Amino acid sequence: MDAASLVGVLLGLGLIIGAIFLGGDLSHFFNLPGIMIVVGGTIAATLITFQLKDVIAAFRAAIFVFSEKKSDPNDMVETMIELCSISRRQGLIALSRIEYENDLLRKACNLIADGSKEEMIRDTLNIEIESMKQRHFIIQDIFRKMASYAPSFGMMGTLIGLVQMLRQLNNPDTIGPAMAVALLTTFYGMLLSTLFFLPIAGKLKDRTLVELINLEIMFEGAISILEDNNPVFVYEKLSSYVPAKRRRPPRPTGAAYQTG
Repeated sequence: MDAASLVGVLLGLGLIIGAIFLGGDLSHFFNLPGIMIVVGGTIAATLITFQLKDVIAAFRAAIFVFSEKKSDPNDMVETMIELCSISRRQGLIALSRIEYENDLLRKACNLIADGSKEEMIRDTLNIEIESMKQRHFIIQDIFRKMASYAPSFGMMGTLIGLVQMLRQLNNPDTIGPAMAVALLTTFYGMLLSTLFFLPIAGKLKDRTLVELINLEIMFEGAISILEDNNPVFVYEKLSSYVPAKRRRPPRPTGAAYQTG
């Protein structure tokens, strides 16, 4: 669980709900037609803009933001150093007998074990990196678009409420409540945009940057393995991707991976 995301959402909702309680009744801020306009309209516009499979992938990614901790580049540094040590002790072919959790790392090590040249490995990993960037950009763009659609549909709901209110001007007692209901849709749109959609897009962008660092570490580590570099040299090279205060010291090799 990503504690920062959970705390942020709970804190934001808590402050807003607390402010509502201090100033009135929470039930006054519930309006089903307004919710239908904002939520339904935002989803409809998003489905018009993007393919269904991309929208589903975006919501899965949003769940991932809250359910998974952010990966640590130090882990990838340790992995590449371990693989470098294995290749030096048992040969490059040993890399093909290791079980990997990361599909791209498996591909890179299989290319190395098959005797591929550096240019081949470089081109393959660069294609994977660019493809990952494109996929993540689409997912982030979905939430950025939803962040712009929600306030627009909120304003649309407000206009609908104002039209309905103006049709009842002959009854002054209904003007105040009708105006309050009309403004609620704008509130819903702004709430979804600023507390959910934009933060999720920002969190996904942060995860993408970390993933790019991991891929760069993987790429440079694969090249180092191909060049049969010393693990100490590989650590000094790959740890440069991690801020100095967050770097882990190199650990003894030989325990992380076992060949079959």
